[in-house]
Amino acid sequence: LQFKIIEKAWNAVCPLVAKLKRFYEFSLRLENALRSLLEALTSPPYAPMQHLEREQALAKQFAEILHFTLSFDELKMTNPAIQNDFSYYRRTISRNRLNNQQLEAENEVNNEMANRMSLFYAEATPMLKTLSNATTKFVSENKTLPIEDTTDCLSTMACVCRVMLETPEYRCRFTNTDTMLFCMRVMVGVIILYDHVHPVGAFAKTSKIDMKGCIKVLKEQPSNSVEGLLNALRYTTRHLNDDSTSKQIRALLQ
Repeated sequence: LQFKIIEKAWNAVCPLVAKLKRFYEFSLRLENALRSLLEALTSPPYAPMQHLEREQALAKQFAEILHFTLSFDELKMTNPAIQNDFSYYRRTISRNRLNNQQLEAENEVNNEMANRMSLFYAEATPMLKTLSNATTKFVSENKTLPIEDTTDCLSTMACVCRVMLETPEYRCRFTNTDTMLFCMRVMVGVIILYDHVHPVGAFAKTSKIDMKGCIKVLKEQPSNSVEGLLNALRYTTRHLNDDSTSKQIRALLQ
C-alpha cells in the first residue's frame, strides 16, 4: 500500500516538475529578449523618449515581458506548493540515486538541472530577479553606454504609466480592468529595474521617478488587485530602506 501511495505521489509530481522546467527555461529566453530590447531602446543617438516614440512596438514588447513577469511572480508567491512539490521530487531522485535506480523522469530534469531550478524557485520573485540581474549585467557589460541611457528609458516608461493611470481622460479609455492592471504591473516592473540599476535607486530625492505619485496611484485601486504589486515594491527593491528614502515614501509603503 505504501509503495502505491509513493508511486501515486511521484506520478502526480512529475508533470508539475516538467512544467516548472519549461518556465525556468522560458526565464532564460526572457533574459536574452530583455537584453536585446534594452540594446535597441538605449542605443545612440536618440534620447529615451525618442526611442520610445520611434520604436513603439519594441517598447510594447518590453511592457509585455514586465507584465508577464509580475503576473508569474504574484502567482508563485501565493503558491507554496511549488517549492514543496519540487523538494519532494529532488528528495526522491536523491534517494533513488543512492539505491542505484534511475527514474524515467530524470531524463527530463536531471540533478544538475534540478539544482539550477531550485536556486531559481528559491527566490521570492524568480522572474523579476532574472530580469533585474539581466538589466544590471547589461549596464555593466556596456561600459561605453552612459548608465543614464538605461535608467532614463526605465523612468520614462514609469512616468508614461503613472500619467495614464492618474489622468481621468486617459483612464476613461481603459475599457477593462485588465488594461489598468497591465499598466500598473509595467510601472512597478520598471521601477524595480530602475532601483536595481541606478546607483542611488528609485526612492532617493534625485530619482527621476515620482515614487510618491506612483505609490498613490496604486493605493487608489482595490487592495486585492494591488497588494502583490505593493509587496513587490516593499520586498524586491534594493534601496527602499536606504537613509536617502524619505519618511513619507516609507510611510506610504507601510
